Amino acid sequence: MSTSKPLFAFFDKARDDMRISSTHIGIFAALLKYRQERGFSNPIQAYSHDIMPLAKISAIKTYCRCLKDLSNYGYIKYEPSKKKNKPSTIYFPE
Repeated sequence: MSTSKPLFAFFDKARDDMRISSTHIGIFAALLKYRQERGFSNPIQAYSHDIMPLAKISAIKTYCRCLKDLSNYGYIKYEPSKKKNKPSTIYFPE
């Protein structure tokens, strides 16, 4: 599997979605890179401190808001962790 198929699907859907910003795109791309590094598993288990540097985001509030947006808009399914020592779960559409 490659990252190009989900990335192309994301851009096809996001093209006409005015709610998607460059920050959303950066986070989605970072999630795909993180997923690739883990053998394309679905779902992935990720901490914010793993994804934020890849996406070039420094504010946790922005990161969480954009992940929730991506989930609410149907680009991913995001299950946030309520504990700092447990990663969040992120599902990608197949």
